[in-house]
Amino acid sequence: LLGQILDHWFESEPLKATLATDAVIGAMASPHTPGSGYVLLHHVMGELEGRRGAWGYVEGGMGALSQAIARAATARGAHIFAEKAVCHVLLGSDGEAQGVALQDGTEVRSKLVLSNASPQITFLELIPQEKLPKNFVQRIQQLDTRSPVTKINVAVDRLPSFLAAPNARDGQPLPHHQCSIHLNCEGTQLLHQAFTEAAHGHPSSRPMIELCIPSALDPGLAPPGCHVVSLFTQYTPSVLAGGRSWDEQARNAYADTVFDCIEDYAPGFKASVIGRDILTPPDLERIFGLPGGNIFHGGMSLDQLYFARPAPCYSGYRSPVPGLYLCGSGAHPGGGVMGAAGRNAAQVAIKDFRHL
Repeated sequence: LLGQILDHWFESEPLKATLATDAVIGAMASPHTPGSGYVLLHHVMGELEGRRGAWGYVEGGMGALSQAIARAATARGAHIFAEKAVCHVLLGSDGEAQGVALQDGTEVRSKLVLSNASPQITFLELIPQEKLPKNFVQRIQQLDTRSPVTKINVAVDRLPSFLAAPNARDGQPLPHHQCSIHLNCEGTQLLHQAFTEAAHGHPSSRPMIELCIPSALDPGLAPPGCHVVSLFTQYTPSVLAGGRSWDEQARNAYADTVFDCIEDYAPGFKASVIGRDILTPPDLERIFGLPGGNIFHGGMSLDQLYFARPAPCYSGYRSPVPGLYLCGSGAHPGGGVMGAAGRNAAQVAIKDFRHL
């Protein structure tokens, strides 16, 4: 249990709760859920520029990272086709992958196919079920993809000023504006209560909020004097109590709750808002293909990690379809912007390619 780990090392409840956010981020779990300690480890196991556990912003926004990878690939002869939806994987007479068919009818032939879509999309939508082992299909169907995350992107006309650390007179960003700001994290019990509400189908009345202001480090993201604020919030169930869906009223009501909480820490925040984009779990699934809205393509619980990710006997990136590899967050070692699954899958695919 994460709670036991934090209690062993720390005394301060606000510090324990703030650290606990990285153990439940993106997970429909509480700090008291068995196995939650791993997710905290997952978030601090890497390093940035030699600093272990450090995280960083991508200059130009997260899309700039994708563009950098694309430039590196095209410089080495890759051809990239955007906005070309894949209809299904082409299979040979022996059931091996031979390329992909696009929705516009185009067929792209290849000896190998690597998919960084979720296991659900890859194996339940792009491959005929009769071509896969029944127990494998059942495993993919049963993956826990519950997600508590609602992402809110906000445009503001001035820098938030927090009661705990008011802005300087010149309105320039201070060090804390350039970090991850955690709100409603004064105690782990607050996080547990927020989780309990969502488990019963109700959006948290006092949501866990991670607030980042990337424009404080990267001014080009917003006009002079203005800023973009990224809110990573939870817990919000995919389906509301009573089977209700996330209509505009429900979305705005939850966003208002989040903004009311921020207002308590930073008076004037609500008046500074000039636009907001609310992405509930169903929105994250519809727009980005995240199953259940899960940012990791499936929960990183102990039964869905290591040799069992995405399924027992298929954690090595190869799939039941020869020549088809899984290289996204649903593969080992899981989600996060680190590229480990893709790098590992590429190495396996290269090894196999030499024998084709």
